[in-house]
Amino acid sequence: MGLVLPLAFIAAIAVAVAVFYTGWDLLDVHGLKPERRIDSKTLFDLVKLSFGVVAGAGALVALVVAYRRQRVDEAGAHREDTRLHTERFSQAVDKLGSDSPAVQLGGVHALAGLADDAPDDSLRQTCIDVLCAYLQLSFTPDPGNDPAHQEEHHRYLALRNVRHTILRLIGDHYRRPKGTHRSWQGCDLDFTGVIIDGPLDFAGATFSGAKVSFNRATFSGAKVSFDGATFSYGGVFFVGATFSGGTVSFDGATFSFGTVSFYEATFSGSMVSFDEATFSGSMVSFDHATFSGGRVPFDGATFSGGTVSFDDATGSPPPGLIDAVGTPVPATVTLPGAWLPSNP
Repeated sequence: MGLVLPLAFIAAIAVAVAVFYTGWDLLDVHGLKPERRIDSKTLFDLVKLSFGVVAGAGALVALVVAYRRQRVDEAGAHREDTRLHTERFSQAVDKLGSDSPAVQLGGVHALAGLADDAPDDSLRQTCIDVLCAYLQLSFTPDPGNDPAHQEEHHRYLALRNVRHTILRLIGDHYRRPKGTHRSWQGCDLDFTGVIIDGPLDFAGATFSGAKVSFNRATFSGAKVSFDGATFSYGGVFFVGATFSGGTVSFDGATFSFGTVSFYEATFSGSMVSFDEATFSGSMVSFDHATFSGGRVPFDGATFSGGTVSFDDATGSPPPGLIDAVGTPVPATVTLPGAWLPSNP
């Protein structure tokens, strides 16, 4: 306050002086007529002017104090929102840690709602981190339909439904335009080591300014869609990921001004499609990737600008890749020598 008030007075005086001289110039005034004596009316006008200046100064002080009070009230409201959020967060985490899958499912929806209503991005990120951490937990494999393990089988299905619900909610929120209500775009996602065996839809999502990790994740028996997604100014990492079974689609995706790494990923027994994808201005790495037993088509893909590297990749060249890249291979694309048509 000790700094704001003097600055406010200085700003007010500067504005008044500017207005006065603007009016003086517009009226084309060349000087003032001197007067030795003033009458009572002029004296009264001077007194009113003096009181007006004092009143204006008081109004200015009141305005600054009111603004300060508003800031304090807003800070108090934010603290109260944060306190309520923390209480709701604790209750939701307790539900997520329950032994009952039904209660866990309630905790998942509660955390998703908290992320939507979070008063700031850090609290939203905390809710998302907890959901991702749940997916990273190890779980007992399906014991099968053996009547002797029927109870374990039903519990496995219930817990799998909880995991699939988290995947669905994350995809739903990431497809919403950034800045709109319930959008999680711009928040980090950590799927490190997660087994993705349920539908995950990122179609049309924008991965910008955030780190998304699928490192050592396993895509098994699931349909995962990145169709039409945009990867820019962020990092999406599939380092050491395994694609076995199911379908992962990057059809029509755009890779621009970001980093996407499939380093040491294994494409085996699955369909991972990059049809009509555009690689422009980004760093995309398939270094040390293994292409065996699956189908990874690049039909109609476009390589213009950026860097796409297949250094030390093993296995057969993905269908459509050589045609999409063209011959001679541009300097921005690095392919193993065994894949080049001139060196079969």
